[in-house]
Amino acid sequence: MTKQRIIVVGNGMVGHKFIDNMLNHDRAADYELITFSEEPRLAYDRVQLSSYFAGATADDLMLTSEDYYQENGVNYVLNDKVVEIKHAENKVVTASGREESYDKLVLATGSFPFVPPIPGREQEHCLVYRTIEDLEAITASAKESKVGVVVGGGLLGLEAANALKNLGLEVHVVEFAPRLMAVQLDEGGGQLLRRKIESMGVAVHTEKNTREIVAGENKRYRMNFADESHLETDMILFSAGIRPQDELARQFGIEIGERGGIVINNQCQTNIDNIYAIGECALWGGMIYGLVAPGYTMAKVAASHITGGDEAFTGADMSTKLKLLGVDVASVGDAHGRTPGSLSYIYQDGVNEVYKRIIVSEDSTKLLGAVLVGDVDAYGTLQQMCVNGMDLPESPEGLIVPSVDGESAGGLGVDALPEGAHICTCNEVTKGQICQAVRDGATTIGAIKSETKAGTSCGGCVALATQVMNAELANLGVEINTDICEHFPHTRQELYHLVRVGQIKSFSEMIDKHGKGLGCDICKPAVASILASCWNDYVLKDELAGLQDTNDHFMANMQKNGTYSIVPRIAGGEITPEKLIAMGQVAKKYKLYTKITGGQRIDMFGAQQHELPMIWQELIDAGFETGHAYGKSVRTVKSCVGSTWCRYGMLDSVGMAIHIEDRYKGLRSPHKLKFAVSGCTRECAEAQSKDVGVIATADGWSLYVCGNGGMKPRHADLFATGLDDETLIKYIDRFLMFYIRTGDRLQRTSVWMENMEGGLDYLKSVIIDDKLNIGAELESEMAHVISTYQCEWKTTVEDPEKVKRFRTFVNSEEKDNTVVFVEERDQIRPANEEEIVRFVESEKEIA
Repeated sequence: MTKQRIIVVGNGMVGHKFIDNMLNHDRAADYELITFSEEPRLAYDRVQLSSYFAGATADDLMLTSEDYYQENGVNYVLNDKVVEIKHAENKVVTASGREESYDKLVLATGSFPFVPPIPGREQEHCLVYRTIEDLEAITASAKESKVGVVVGGGLLGLEAANALKNLGLEVHVVEFAPRLMAVQLDEGGGQLLRRKIESMGVAVHTEKNTREIVAGENKRYRMNFADESHLETDMILFSAGIRPQDELARQFGIEIGERGGIVINNQCQTNIDNIYAIGECALWGGMIYGLVAPGYTMAKVAASHITGGDEAFTGADMSTKLKLLGVDVASVGDAHGRTPGSLSYIYQDGVNEVYKRIIVSEDSTKLLGAVLVGDVDAYGTLQQMCVNGMDLPESPEGLIVPSVDGESAGGLGVDALPEGAHICTCNEVTKGQICQAVRDGATTIGAIKSETKAGTSCGGCVALATQVMNAELANLGVEINTDICEHFPHTRQELYHLVRVGQIKSFSEMIDKHGKGLGCDICKPAVASILASCWNDYVLKDELAGLQDTNDHFMANMQKNGTYSIVPRIAGGEITPEKLIAMGQVAKKYKLYTKITGGQRIDMFGAQQHELPMIWQELIDAGFETGHAYGKSVRTVKSCVGSTWCRYGMLDSVGMAIHIEDRYKGLRSPHKLKFAVSGCTRECAEAQSKDVGVIATADGWSLYVCGNGGMKPRHADLFATGLDDETLIKYIDRFLMFYIRTGDRLQRTSVWMENMEGGLDYLKSVIIDDKLNIGAELESEMAHVISTYQCEWKTTVEDPEKVKRFRTFVNSEEKDNTVVFVEERDQIRPANEEEIVRFVESEKEIA
């Protein structure tokens, strides 16, 4: 059967979402997809553009890749704009002259930034904020500027102001309206937002109509306003809203709205057969939807209609929750109370800088809208009540008034939400879909994200999704038992606090005071790890030795044939020729297989149990320490050569890697920890795939956290930028000790953060803002671990009694003769079953 050919004009977020919907359809094989982009790269996340100025790269922002499209048969053309539609022939023509035919054409051309027609607006340092190329131009201009002005005080304008602030400029916001975010906020909310933003050093100028931009006296430009006032600046960034990119449709007979936008019906079809429009270029019901969630819904609807489905676009909720310049802001429904007869409840806290307003129907039975500034915790409840037309409680003010005397404030249980309630509007995930995922076995928020995609875009719905998950578990009669095992009625976090607060130093004391029975293979290693994290005693000391699992018990990783591997620490991957020779001599003497690891160390395999102390004695004599490859602890700190050798290096990445590894070596944690330090954003050390990644920039160190490789790779999140050495180490100290305090048993940092309510933002508030007032405590606990470090193997080989525990046989000095190796590529490897049989038979013949 001939495939239907679908051309997608535009490869932004919505265009890519349409392609993803088509690829995930049961009949994906029936369609051929081709997409055109006038930009030099495929789809990236415009919602997160501001993170570029916090250290994220263009690659970090990518939503797809050329490899992904190639693997899925999607044809793509970059840097080539579609300039003509021959709808009578079902063809499009590009600027380069390329002509392509289509069965269906999807216009996802997006929008362009509106620049007011101000004389002087086309000068060199007058810029817009829309694409990655725009960001590069802004960065270049900032290097030559001291003062920056953003024209526009809406969502995009305040985001742009944050970008300039991150670039170190003195920032001004100029807004034509009488308040900031005039579309989303009422007068009270706008006033508080202004005060909070001005307190952060950003000057706000409202009711300003820019008449012209001329040469300045003290700065590059002077902005003259209609009220005869003026403002001097070096850079001007226009972010005064968007306009639909409808030029292509307008030129070739497709219906356009009176104020712009490609007119579509409920199936996202235009007035021309076989042509659809989706996203910010589309006009539905007289409205342009400037948020990504409605665009995603349109992409889903268009894909459904093309494939024979019955989805329809009938409008979208424009509620918004976001953080602007560090200020939490949310808007729901009719935020201005324009509905005839509507009533308002307002709560205002001048001390804590909180403003809340709800707008209710004339009979006080329905919520019509809300404004929240400074405290947006009620957003999930209010948004659901408004969108689903749910009845208000008897006292609606309880929805926004804080609890008093420990009594719970008014609210809404998630059980009251209908099955069709959209919990994640970005990815159109309903309450019913989350509940079904729970019934199918997804019992953690990480699993819910994986199964439904809820919370994987902006993340604003994670708290509500968690509530839905927990409520469904309760409805299913599932007791959420978080006990670590049958011997302790506590979580791993609770065990940690019992050890720390009670100054408990042994497992026997722990189980006597807080548990029962003798313990098991779950709680014993877990408690041993906690004791090591808190007190850092020698792991084979007295009772502690019996708690360890096999690898920690012998301080080496057991391999498939019962032998062990040995991994000395090579901090930062730096090693002298003398130490290399010493390792080679040890490996040669004991006939060990050697391999360079991904963490820039040398692994030696094939050591028998009784050989471990002898090998380590020689390595210690040569200046080596244990690398803790056997423990749930800090493993490696990978590095590139950095500014010491590399012509692109910004800072000394090797020196920092060695400093970090020497500082945290021996630190025990819920799971293994891997680090890396890159000397520049070319990222040769792959820092963004580590639990802790550090990248050098011109402004200092950028810190990334909670990445990992393995079966489920996860890109680390940008945590902080522009850090000096001292601040970098302080944040890592706090981050690691907070993870050790609160992580679950055998939980990687990536899963830990994904399951944390509030996610990355909450983690930043704890580590950077010290929201819980525990920063000094975390640093003190880390200082104790550092001051009590010992090389466990050095302690062992110095004690003859400890060495005895490594005998293969308790009552004999003999080695294990059943271990068989064969030679391959000039090195040993474990024999397979067939080779072992031949070996045994040959031994019998000799005997």
